[in-house]
Formats: sequence, C-alpha cells, structure tokens
Amino acid sequence: MNGLQMRCMQNDGITLKLELDYKLSDAKNTSEAAGIQGINEFMYFNGAELIGYVGICGFGGGSAPLEITGMVHPAYRRHGIFTKLHELVKDECRRRNAAGVLLLCDKKSDSGHEFLNSFGAVYKYSEFEMYLRDEHKGIAKELLHEIILRKASNEDAGEVARQNAIYSSDRAEQEDKDDPADILLLPEEEEKRGMTIYLAESEEKIIGKVHLQVSSGIGGIYGLGVLPENRGKGYGRAILLKAVEKLKAVKAEQIMLQVAAENEKALSLYKSCGFEETSVMDYFEWV
Repeated sequence: MNGLQMRCMQNDGITLKLELDYKLSDAKNTSEAAGIQGINEFMYFNGAELIGYVGICGFGGGSAPLEITGMVHPAYRRHGIFTKLHELVKDECRRRNAAGVLLLCDKKSDSGHEFLNSFGAVYKYSEFEMYLRDEHKGIAKELLHEIILRKASNEDAGEVARQNAIYSSDRAEQEDKDDPADILLLPEEEEKRGMTIYLAESEEKIIGKVHLQVSSGIGGIYGLGVLPENRGKGYGRAILLKAVEKLKAVKAEQIMLQVAAENEKALSLYKSCGFEETSVMDYFEWV
C-alpha cells in the first residue's frame, strides 16, 4: 500500500489521506472482529502486484460519516478498476448502515474529480493541510501560563462530543440512538490507536480542546477548538502553541495540522504562528 501510494503521489503530484498508520494501530489494539467491523480495505491485484486500493475509515464514533479514499496505479487507469472497488465499498457502507459517507480527493487530482463527478458525488467542503515552517513567526507566549492541556478520559467523552458538535455545527439528532457508547468517541480507546485528546482548561474551567497524534515522525494537530464564550481572548493561539510544545516534547520531526478552508479566522491564526499550506483536500458527499 505504501509503495502504491508513493507511486501515485509522485506521478500525480498530489497528497493521499489514506490513514494507514492510524488503521494499523487500530488493528493492533482491537479484537479481530471489531477491527473488521470498523475498518475495511479493498484491494485489486494484477498477479502479485497491488494496482488498486480503496479504504474505509471511521472517526468520531457511530454518528460520524465514514471517510473513503483510494488510488489506482497510473499504468492501469481507465480499466474499470476503481469502478469495481467503488461498487464493493458502496455495498459495505450499506451493510454498515453508515450515518453518511464522505469521499476524499486532492484538489489537484483531475482523474479523481472526474471519477467523483461521473456518479454524482456532491462537493461538501475543503480542508487545508499545513506544516509548521517558521515556529518563531508572530509567536507571543503571554497566555501560555494561563491554560493547561489535560488528557481526556472516557468520562470526558460527552464533553468531547459536545464540543465536536459545536465546532462542526452538526445538529443531528442523537436522542434516537439506543446506546450512547455507539456514538461517543472514547478518549482512552482513541489513545490506544495513537490519537490523544486534550481538554484545554483555564482557572479550572474547560475552554476548548485539541487532538494530537504522532505517526512516522510527524506530529498532527486536529480538532482544535475554543468554546464560543471564550473566543476573542487569545486562547486559540495558546492552545495551538501548547500543542506544538507537547509534540516537540515527544520528538516529532515535523508538525502539521488540518483546517477547513472556509474557516478564515483559524487559517489566519495558523499562518501567523508559522504554518504554511501544503495541500488542499476536497470532501464530497456520497448521495
């Protein structure tokens, strides 16, 4: 998979968000049955050579949409390979009664967009990937001592879900769910998979959160948010800088983050702290 990924990225000049390290970690830390239910890999071979791949990955519990991404060897495109894999994935999403399905495609991938348009996928939003290039740019530390990042436990799952709903403006009804455990992101389980969730606190009050992950030497910052009543006070910058400090403490060689393209305030904040855009991922809704 890694070999095919590198070939496609070099040939097309794109980024692929396959989450292979996350999936491998998840498989190592869950039972075989649970792993099969939560993650699916679909592969197309020419003899012993892997020439096509599509993966399903779920984040955020049972109420979150599944994310689908894939690739086909440049020399084997327009042979129906991705169409066949697409059919298998669609059947699997139906079997799992997915809350929703998002298909990911690098903005620069002409072949990917052509395929998505061919079966009516609907554009939903875009997300920037940014890397820290100038850590000394515009960094003010006057607020750092005022907040702490506390590692979330499973008892904080409800708070994490509440904040996720606020930041994503997701107002989907959850009262009809029979088992809350099916829809809550359990921080201790996520940490086993490599993603650590921190709640940001000031004067013993929760003001926001951030998710951190280190994979293959790259430290990732995800899900950073400040609760509405605490915005405009510099807490977003403080949480970001605390997150960078934590990633450096565990020897992350590079630091990256992802932010929705329409979130101009967050984009401006990250740029002011030395992060630069490296790629843009488009998300399409499967309808």
